[in-house]
Amino acid sequence: MTPFPRADYQSLTKYEPGRRPAEVDLSDNTNLWGPHPDALARIREATPDDVRCYPEVYADTLRTAVAERFGVAPECVTTGAGSDDILDSAFRAAAAPGAVVSFPAPTFVMAGELALMNGMRPRAVAWADAMRDPEQLLEEDPAIVYVCRPNNPTGALAPARWMERLLDRAGDTAGGGPLVVLDEAYADFAGETLIAWAVERPRLLVARTCSKAFGLAGLRCGFGVARPDVALEVEKSRGPYKVSRLTTETAAAAVRDVSGWTPKVVAECLANRARLRDELAKRGLRQLESHANFILFAAPSGSGADDMAALRDDGVQVRPFRAIPDLGDALRVTVGPWPLLERFLAALDRRLAALSAPLAGSGR
Repeated sequence: MTPFPRADYQSLTKYEPGRRPAEVDLSDNTNLWGPHPDALARIREATPDDVRCYPEVYADTLRTAVAERFGVAPECVTTGAGSDDILDSAFRAAAAPGAVVSFPAPTFVMAGELALMNGMRPRAVAWADAMRDPEQLLEEDPAIVYVCRPNNPTGALAPARWMERLLDRAGDTAGGGPLVVLDEAYADFAGETLIAWAVERPRLLVARTCSKAFGLAGLRCGFGVARPDVALEVEKSRGPYKVSRLTTETAAAAVRDVSGWTPKVVAECLANRARLRDELAKRGLRQLESHANFILFAAPSGSGADDMAALRDDGVQVRPFRAIPDLGDALRVTVGPWPLLERFLAALDRRLAALSAPLAGSGR
């Protein structure tokens, strides 16, 4: 008999981000200014039919809004329940079980997890090595190359010229080359997007989410842009009715952004990001340059788990990461309104004081 679960599931565990209730949660990179007001207005106008009726089969209202926003044809747009759903569907459409999924690491943890879920083999290439030579991502004949831009959890932005080299080299490989999946979850905070490339390049899919800049994480909605033949295969892979009726129209309102809310919030986020970088530098904490709505910095004690627990006990939740190149154990903090960051900095100062107290009392 075929075993259940599959043998390759032995290495999988349930996703556990490590969050616990906290007065100030700066751990998940959502929009701490709140949801897009145009989207919230649509929710307040909800009718019984928004719940009673099935949604559009393939979320055409959202596809049209994305097409208008980015100047592409609706046939170039695919949608899903969060950008994770876009990635999952793209992986299934592009690769058979046993195929290689290649990515620079460290990166979004779900890249490797989704590969394993679909019976594929994740292949991590050290970020620095991949940035020196994108061809390293093409070794072992991958079916998929995943790149997060800006990268989570580091905030690094792979240069556009580097992406161009990767796509050129990928197109030169035998069998038509791998599908390059470009995750732009944080692109609004970087000030640039490569969505226009997706309708020009034959094997590029750009995935976006409504969870970050638009503040709609609770609705679970994302979209992808690619040439029509690629978008069609992703649509077929994910199946119908994946985005609820109310979510479709709510996300479409945010994407259209008639009120012009998103650029204003992003601008404030970027100003606070720069201000927070200065504050961390004043405290002598090493950090990585970020092009996203978060900052990754070295754990003050050397143990991200210990520092995270101490800050959480003080009412502030951040996200720990282990063994980050150039940092070691690290903490990731979401950038939000300044009063929340002041609360974080106060808790951080108390943690730093507690760490220095034994040294101060030792007489050394």
